[in-house]
Amino acid sequence: MSDSHDNLIAINKAISLFNQVDCSLVIHAGDIIAPFAARELRKLKCPVKAVFGNCDGEKEGLVKVFKDLGEIKTAPLVLTHDNRRLIVSHYPLEDPPEEAEVVVFGHTHRAQVSQEGNCLVINPGETGGWVRGVSTVVLLDTDELTADIIIL
Repeated sequence: MSDSHDNLIAINKAISLFNQVDCSLVIHAGDIIAPFAARELRKLKCPVKAVFGNCDGEKEGLVKVFKDLGEIKTAPLVLTHDNRRLIVSHYPLEDPPEEAEVVVFGHTHRAQVSQEGNCLVINPGETGGWVRGVSTVVLLDTDELTADIIIL
């Protein structure tokens, strides 16, 4: 998910979906905005890894909330999950490292899933739905290395 911009209704729809499909990890590519919105993520049945976006002004408050959730940091966030190498950024990466299997970014509010060389590039779009009027997330299958854009 990305760019949830304090939309509690959309955040909770995403949480319901992620819990329903038994996600093992939720990635947020930035612009949660405020700690009160991040606290909603406590309803998830899995950890959350996130990066700060350009609109995340209350970074100290977000860090405090994330102590119970997982991790939030300045991009890039490099992680291994289900034996897959992922890089998370708020902004698109021009030259992702060759070892990256999946790149997740946000910021543009445009959902996309594309293959660039050996790398699956994912933008979940805008979970908040404020700009384009459509709330979206992406579900990644780490076994098949495929991803689906889901309209909430």
